Formats: sequence, C-alpha cells, structure tokens
Amino acid sequence: MTRLTQPDQRALDAAYEQAVKGRDEGGIPIGSALIAPDGTIVAAGHNLRVQTGDPTAHAETVCIRNAGRRRDWHTLTLASTLSPCAMCTGTAVLHRIPRVVIGEHQTFMGREDWLRAEGVEIVLAEDPRCIELMRRFIAEHPDLWNEDIGVPGESDSAQSTHG
Repeated sequence: MTRLTQPDQRALDAAYEQAVKGRDEGGIPIGSALIAPDGTIVAAGHNLRVQTGDPTAHAETVCIRNAGRRRDWHTLTLASTLSPCAMCTGTAVLHRIPRVVIGEHQTFMGREDWLRAEGVEIVLAEDPRCIELMRRFIAEHPDLWNEDIGVPGESDSAQSTHG
C-alpha cells in the first residue's frame, strides 16, 4: 500500500464514503472525489448507473459532472475507489486532470495505461477497504458487476443480434 499524502487520503476517504452510499442505495459501490491543491474537496459522486438507468453514470463521471463548469481541471486530483474504466479515464484525460488516486486495482484493472500515456500521475493506494468492498460486491452480484463493466450475459447475445 502506498502511503498517501493527507490531501490524497482525504480525497480517497470521501470517495470511499461515496462508494458505501452507492452500495447502500442498491447500486455499484464505486465512489470518486475531486480535490483542489489546497485540500478542499471540490466535488464527489458515486456510481448511479443502477439507480438512474444511465449507463454513463459511473462514479468518476458523476463526480466530474457534480463539479460543474470549471477552468481549473489541470490543478485537481481525482480520487476513485477503483481503477477507472476507459470511459472514466477518457473523461479525466479530456479535462486534463493531472493526478489520479486509485483505491485499488486488484478486482478490476481499468485504463491506467492510457492515463500514464497521457502523463497523468497515478497514485495507487491498494486500500484494504476498497478491495474488500468490491470483492464482496462482485461475489454477491456477479451479473450486475458484469453488466457494469460491459461483459455480455447469455441472454444479451440474442438481443445484440437484433440491432
């Protein structure tokens, strides 16, 4: 586990609180937070895909939406309880967010390669809380998890052939 700076830990703690909120709402337990250089939490969000039916409502995307219109993206740090998927990585790259604190990537390896290729600093916490939260969720809800990460189900194959 990487030792986090106090602001990074504050951001990851806020993201974890969001993940728990998502779990408690019956959704995917992934949370995210944006933190300014002075340590202020700018925005937070959690995966709302199940709650809203919006397939793009991943934690990082919701968090960035909650931050609203800004001109200081290039100064912020994005924290996420889980390694960001391609969509969330793309959102961070688009907004030129220079640092991403990742709670864990044992249960899912997102597009950290893309973040690195864009010069984004990655801080990997391997936080035991984040790992346990996702392991438990994946074990208890494998179909919902596979749906969230785009793995087709058996019944989905027939539907996808109908355009």
